[in-house]
Parts: sequence; structure tokens; C-alpha cells
Amino acid sequence: MNAVDVDTAVDVIMISTLAAAWLAAGLLSDGLQTAATAHQLRRRAGLVTGLIVAGLAVFIAVPLVATMLPGVQSAPTAALLPAVPGLLVVTATVRRLGRVRRGAGAFATAPLTPIPPGLRAAAAHPLLAAPLQITGLAALIGLPIAAGLVTLPIGESAGVAGFAVIGVALAIAGIGVRAALRHSRLAPLVLTPIDRERIPAGVR
Repeated sequence: MNAVDVDTAVDVIMISTLAAAWLAAGLLSDGLQTAATAHQLRRRAGLVTGLIVAGLAVFIAVPLVATMLPGVQSAPTAALLPAVPGLLVVTATVRRLGRVRRGAGAFATAPLTPIPPGLRAAAAHPLLAAPLQITGLAALIGLPIAAGLVTLPIGESAGVAGFAVIGVALAIAGIGVRAALRHSRLAPLVLTPIDRERIPAGVR
């Protein structure tokens, strides 16, 4: 195996690890609101947090490893794709995930307590799962770049890139719409008890 093959193998391993961490975090975060108890929700939120930390660690490791290897590495270029949604994860998702963990932790003395509607709605917020899933999708798309498979002629690459951009945009839109619809189904459950408290006694 020559140096080019070794570099390509290292690039693929790094981007595969990056994609695996973010895809696993997105998949697990998608089931946060389905947790039956506060203990289960807190445990799932903790696992998602750990996967986010792992994904960020791989982000940092990619350029560091690339500088230690001879030749031109494609992994740093491939890692740029999930960098933008990854920034959204750091600025928005991590904060919301922390709120969910603290909310579930408030029931530490009664871990089998059913999840309140407000906490369940918070666990299903679009800014929690959607950025993780989009980051995982972007990292997965970076695999062909890391493997050196995106080497089409300029004329053909423009057309293929256009179709790829449209496909990715549709996938991102689908993830966002799905997350918004799921949150909208749970949000009324939070407002219902409040509306009932505003109804005067004896009025139906």
C-alpha cells in the first residue's frame, strides 16, 4: 500500500468516525421525547451529550492529524461540510439539551415519574434534534470527498454538484419540517393545563 492509499484510508476513517458520532447523536436525540420516565430521559440526554463531545473531538482531531501526515489530505475539506450545522449544535442544541437534562434531573428522587408535557415538548424542540441530524447528514456526504471519489471533469461535476445540492436541500427541509410538526403536536399539551386553570370554577 503506497502513501496515497494510506492517506486516503486515514481520511475515510476520520470522516467515517465523524459521521458515525453525529448520526448516532441525531438518531438518539430523535427519541428523547418518547422516553417513558424522567430517569430514561436524563440517561438518553446524557448519551446524546457524550456523542456531541465525541463529534466535536473528531472535528478538532481532523486538522491535527492532517498536519502530521505527508501529502495533501482531503479530510479537512470534507469536515467543512458539517462545520456549519455543527456550529448551530454548539450554540443552540447544547444549551437546550442541558435544559432537558436539568429538567429530568429535578425528578432524581422519583426517577420513575412520567415526563411532564412541558419537558416532553422541550425534548422534541426542532433546534435539538434537527441540527444533529443535519450535521450527521453533512458528514456522511463528506465521505466521497474523503475517499477521493469526487473527481469528475469540470463540465460534469457542475451538473452533479447541482443535483447534489438540491438533494441535500430537500433532505434538510424534510428534517426541519418533520421536527417542527412533531413539536407542534406536543406544544398544545403544555398549554392545555394553563387554559384550564384560567377557567373560573363552575364554568364549563
